Amino acid sequence: MLSLPPARPAGPLRRLPWSAIRQSTQAYLVITLGTALIALANDLFLIPNNVFSGGVTGIALIVNHYTGWPVGLTYFLLNLPLLLAGLRWLGGARFLMRTLYAVVVLSVLIDALAGVFPPITHEPILYTLYGGLLSGVGGGLVFRTYGTTGGSDIVALLLQRFRGIPLNQSLVGFDVVVYALAALVLGADRALYALIGSFAGSRATALVQEGPRTTRVVYIISAQPDRLARLILDDLHRGVTFLNGSGAYTGADYKIILAVVRQQEINFLADRVHEIDPQAFVIIGDAREVLGEGFSPLAVKR
Repeated sequence: MLSLPPARPAGPLRRLPWSAIRQSTQAYLVITLGTALIALANDLFLIPNNVFSGGVTGIALIVNHYTGWPVGLTYFLLNLPLLLAGLRWLGGARFLMRTLYAVVVLSVLIDALAGVFPPITHEPILYTLYGGLLSGVGGGLVFRTYGTTGGSDIVALLLQRFRGIPLNQSLVGFDVVVYALAALVLGADRALYALIGSFAGSRATALVQEGPRTTRVVYIISAQPDRLARLILDDLHRGVTFLNGSGAYTGADYKIILAVVRQQEINFLADRVHEIDPQAFVIIGDAREVLGEGFSPLAVKR
């Protein structure tokens, strides 16, 4: 009697390194914290005072105003087709899983925390400003984990892919539509207050994502490039890169100094440049983020 040989195993199971598991766990904890802050912003400041936020959350608030449906449940139902569209056309399992997790947790927390805590204030400027700030901090935390809270973020990504529309234009356009609807439902004053919260939230999100911009990019065009480079290297202990430049008017070739310094070092550098070459041309710009030696370490994707 013939017998078949035992089936060969497909191979050892691929184990994720402990560092990857730890980083992923930290990311989901950060998402949970971020969505909790957004839910608190809605339940403590925005929803009790009939303030509408932008995006899909704002649409859910409008639906709640007319139907009484729970905001969190409505938010989740509105996000379902967007999540399916993101799965179909945007791809990325990590992005999808973290976005889905954020949407579910935010939907649950908005309804679960509703009525648990009394509204903190009924002063319009205060509840719009602090509601926007708290929501912006929460959104920034979620974005730092390479996820989103769904809604208009997915719409913007889809429009960018298929229509080439920049993300910021899509997000602003989406919010304008929501605020116009809010103005029709509750009046123009409520929509204007919502704009205050939206602006505060966008600034808070940028601050959480990027941190305070304490670094500056400096370009220096000078007849004394080597002396200035030595100054930056020895006195500020910052790296220097020479770029090759050519004057369009004079046709002369020269070295352009490129350096990144801290904000508090700018005045010192400007004074010393003036001492060495009063005719130097200096350009100082913001650096969104600086990663590498002497600044923040290179980020590890979670």
